[in-house]
Amino acid sequence: MDGPAAAHAVDAFRLVYADVFAEPPYNETADDITAAFRRFLLQTRKHTFRGTLARSEDGEPVGVACGWTVPSDTRWWDELTESVPDGMRREDGHRTFGLMELAVRGAWRGQGVARRLHEAVLDGIEAERVLLNVHPDSQAASAAYQAWGYAKIGEARPWEGPHLYDVMLLDLRA
Repeated sequence: MDGPAAAHAVDAFRLVYADVFAEPPYNETADDITAAFRRFLLQTRKHTFRGTLARSEDGEPVGVACGWTVPSDTRWWDELTESVPDGMRREDGHRTFGLMELAVRGAWRGQGVARRLHEAVLDGIEAERVLLNVHPDSQAASAAYQAWGYAKIGEARPWEGPHLYDVMLLDLRA
């Protein structure tokens, strides 16, 4: 989906997000989810926004993935607790796709839905690599990303709160 299509499907994205991120280790509240979806509707306006939505056979939303190309003036690299080489930090607005969300509701986990969402949201992108943050206590997510070829390159505190997030990078040229 492009941004307008994802904005049109906002209720489905919100349902999945709210279900998944209310669970530990995220423990997001109703206020957190409301704030996230105010941002989501702004994010869908980005010209490089891409999203994908998985539904069950009866149409129930079961998983989502979305992101966009990282702009050249991103602060993502500045949020790392330890710096990385300049060559890794370099952004030109095309080089890196930021995977912002990948979530699958509990009843549909372990069936390959996350992998298919991941493949769908990245299908056809022209970026060299994919960058994401993952909560370190989300062991299943971290294990999946590692199995798909991501490598941890550092830690960051991209949001207010007590947790550092693992920053992971997937080289699409490999």
